Amino acid sequence: MPRLEGKVVLVTGAGSGIGKATALAFAREEAFLALADVEISRGEDAADEIIAAGGRAVFLKADVCNSEQVKNMIDQVVDTYGRLDCAFNNAGVAGDQTRTADCTEENWDRTIATNLKGVWLCMKYEISQMLKQGGGAIVNTSSVAGLVGLWGWSAYAASKHGVLGLTKSAALEYAKAGVRINAVCPSIVNTPMAESFTGGDPRVQEHILAQQPLGRMGTPEEVAAAVIWLCSEEAAFVTGHALAVDGGFLAR
Repeated sequence: MPRLEGKVVLVTGAGSGIGKATALAFAREEAFLALADVEISRGEDAADEIIAAGGRAVFLKADVCNSEQVKNMIDQVVDTYGRLDCAFNNAGVAGDQTRTADCTEENWDRTIATNLKGVWLCMKYEISQMLKQGGGAIVNTSSVAGLVGLWGWSAYAASKHGVLGLTKSAALEYAKAGVRINAVCPSIVNTPMAESFTGGDPRVQEHILAQQPLGRMGTPEEVAAAVIWLCSEEAAFVTGHALAVDGGFLAR
């Protein structure tokens, strides 16, 4: 039986990678999708793929760093479907690889704005809508870099640690109102963003994979499965949790 049949779901960063894989997984669970991305062509292609497979989806262009655009995005979801049951706040950037003292202010501001402020803005308007309805489920994309340090990626790690603090605090605030809020923490996953971490260098990729106990990258679909579970009634007693989907990376 579909676990999310008829549920209205918003996915940000839905045009590629983990976002697209999760949108497709929600569609297979017979949810109604709103796909948001700053890249129009990728977002529209993802929505078209869902529709072609018999699902229901709309694309909404939105920059999660922009408060007005985020508010309009939530308004459009409600105008289209009448409610918002689940949200996957996934839009993010890797930023530039650089040691802390060499990180530019521009790189810091962009990374924090997208990965942390963007999640906060989405939650701000998602939670307000869910409170009107009596509940909902939110999943935020953090990272193993939200749980441990990552050499050369201080801005990224700071943003992802921030996502976990935000997730846990909001989960406490809204638990009794029926809004569950959790996070997924992937390690290296085979997506376009992975190129940011490896630079396309096979030696760097080999070094990263050597740190993965399972000996491989994760797949977007494996992260998607965790998000689906967290949004479903199977996880009804789970909130404020940071779920590592990491191939054993943190067990070392």
